[in-house]
Amino acid sequence: MADTIELTKLRLVEGVWHGALKHPGRDDWQPDLEVTHLGEPVPDIVVQQDRVEEHWLVQVPIPVERIADGVQTFVIRDRRDADVLASFSIVAGEALAEDIRAELSLVRAELDMLKRAFRRHCVETAGG
Repeated sequence: MADTIELTKLRLVEGVWHGALKHPGRDDWQPDLEVTHLGEPVPDIVVQQDRVEEHWLVQVPIPVERIADGVQTFVIRDRRDADVLASFSIVAGEALAEDIRAELSLVRAELDMLKRAFRRHCVETAGG
């Protein structure tokens, strides 16, 4: 059953993840979702039917105590069969800044190497 459930992210704003949940062909279907972070349940999930758009609106408020350095991943599942419907991550903190600096340093080094190789190529082909 869950293989036809579609959960699409709409936006993340003011600390709340918003999504649209559809189960095509099942007008009588009622969602039963759970959201976890590090295996622990996330409280205060809101699921409301939108009869006009013919889907369910899902709101996952991100608890302040769940925001920390590094990557924090939240998993949204169908409770009936534990299928993962969606997930989202929040990346923050000093660890991220160091990772970005290291990656940028590698990119700069590769760019310098490519510039030297290109210049060498231009000199070699211009002479012949």
